[in-house]
Amino acid sequence: MAIDAGADALGLVAAMPSGPGPISDEQIAQIAAWVPPPVTTFMLTSETTADGISRHVEATRPTAVQIVSHIEPAEAAQLADLQPGVRRVQVIHVEDMGALDLIPVYAPYMHAFLLDSGRPGSATPEFGGTGRRHDWSISRAFVEASPLPVFLAGGLNPDNARQAVLEVRPFGLDLCTGVRTDGRLDEAKLKAFMKAATYAGGAP
Repeated sequence: MAIDAGADALGLVAAMPSGPGPISDEQIAQIAAWVPPPVTTFMLTSETTADGISRHVEATRPTAVQIVSHIEPAEAAQLADLQPGVRRVQVIHVEDMGALDLIPVYAPYMHAFLLDSGRPGSATPEFGGTGRRHDWSISRAFVEASPLPVFLAGGLNPDNARQAVLEVRPFGLDLCTGVRTDGRLDEAKLKAFMKAATYAGGAP
């Protein structure tokens, strides 16, 4: 359904401490093997070490690995050595302007950033799927400062997709809850979102 609607990538959510949509590693591997190019597969992992992330990649074989925790820089460096052929995307949870301080920490080891609205320091850590929007002025500053492509996530839906593109100017949009109804992908919402996002991308 997502591919038919025009999605460039599919997010495959592995085990998480919270949030919607996790599936088994076996399902992730099956989907990743089935998805035709040029559509890419992003495997979301909550692993925090280079060895753990690398094993997760080997078990699922996605096009890209999306690291939802703010991992240690040394682990990011080691992961780049262990998985040079897999695109590495570091999630940055935008809580304040301090998010920009993480750009030089991770940029040497990653291919892209993804800005989200998680709260990794909560009693039950939140790494995505919150349906919350963060301060887009911070995200815009991050995009302008980053040497890498930046994806935007967090509270996106068909009603604000165009505004998100125009205000933040991200490389791409990532969403989950904004196109679901009762926990399942909603075809009408998905098509409305893609229409809004595509229209915005062509706007001045």
